[in-house]
Amino acid sequence: MRSYKNSDPAPPIMVGSPPPPDMRPPMIDWDRAPWNRWAFQHVREILPTAPIRRAETASSLPDASGSLMGFSYEGPEGVTTFGQMLDDTYTDAVLVWADGKIQHESYHNGMDARSLHLLQSVSKSLTSAAAGSLLAEGLLRPDAFVTDYLPELAATGWQGATLQHVLDMTSGTRFTENYTEPDSDVGKMDFSSGWKPAPAGVDASDWPTSIWEQITGLTVAEAAHGSRFAYRSIETDVLAHAMERVTGQRLPQILSERLWQPLGCAEDASITVDSSGYGLACGGISASLRDMARFGLALLNNGRFNGRQAIPEAWCQDIRHGAHGLFDAENDREWPNGAYRNQFWVEDSTLGRHYCFGVFGQMVMVAPDTGTMVVKLSSWPDFLDSDLYRATLAGCRAVELAFAD
Repeated sequence: MRSYKNSDPAPPIMVGSPPPPDMRPPMIDWDRAPWNRWAFQHVREILPTAPIRRAETASSLPDASGSLMGFSYEGPEGVTTFGQMLDDTYTDAVLVWADGKIQHESYHNGMDARSLHLLQSVSKSLTSAAAGSLLAEGLLRPDAFVTDYLPELAATGWQGATLQHVLDMTSGTRFTENYTEPDSDVGKMDFSSGWKPAPAGVDASDWPTSIWEQITGLTVAEAAHGSRFAYRSIETDVLAHAMERVTGQRLPQILSERLWQPLGCAEDASITVDSSGYGLACGGISASLRDMARFGLALLNNGRFNGRQAIPEAWCQDIRHGAHGLFDAENDREWPNGAYRNQFWVEDSTLGRHYCFGVFGQMVMVAPDTGTMVVKLSSWPDFLDSDLYRATLAGCRAVELAFAD
């Protein structure tokens, strides 16, 4: 069964009592198309999760002042509309902030304002924001060795790596991030995190059964620490374990107390947990669109939201303009002034423009130079799709330019 756009007839996934077997997402493929169109809004019905508790009183967030569905612009394939782009890019929800207002907020594919949606690797940026408060208090130091917090990692590829290397993904630890290879390290992470069973025909008898077990089993450093950038999801989980170690708290509690409550989030978020109860920092968080807008607006305003410093200002400035990490050749061509810093993608460090990205089309765009912020939650047919990525950014930038004029 192929995936479907919002404008297409939707197959009856998980419809009925009980749903027929062929309309239930298989555990081995629940996050793949077409099942992800349903599953990304129903993770708590598929996997064990822990709550990230909301604030006692939600911070105010205005309603949208209008709609951009009919907004017309020149896209990569010719003239289109914002609404057509949303359909073409398998959008589940989107919110656009520009010119000091919410210019557009819409829900699709059965989602609503209270629905939680899987954020995939946008979770990395949320974890970083919570870590920022621990750095501000001196509980963590970017220049400290990872082994200062996690001495067990002296026998791994992180021996000699600093926390900043982990934050910027410039440690030399070997971890293969190949999404289509079931026995790559990230494929084994699906198993160790509890997301999936072992693939058919694969002997997983020696695979790690928790994220910590996977971390401690990565013993090879294939490059000098700080000498290269290589995107590896496991780095975020090393950071999160250090956060847990210095606070004595589980990650969901840290995220609640250090981020969700200061932001005044209106809904409990959730995070998937492995067999040891560890919350998957690199990709396991689900949250509502409007709570993600609160996060994006805080980033836009140097960490302040609704009169409160929810994220340390110094951390926001370091994300935007710090002594940034390295980039690989492909990313350097796309964004010559860009970098990967503190678990964020920096488009232009001179302007402070940065993004949170997650596979299958999750995005938070923060453009301080024009006062624009966009949150878009999606369920693409594939992990990565350059055409859908370009179409999404073209639509966001067209709106940004229209309100900047």
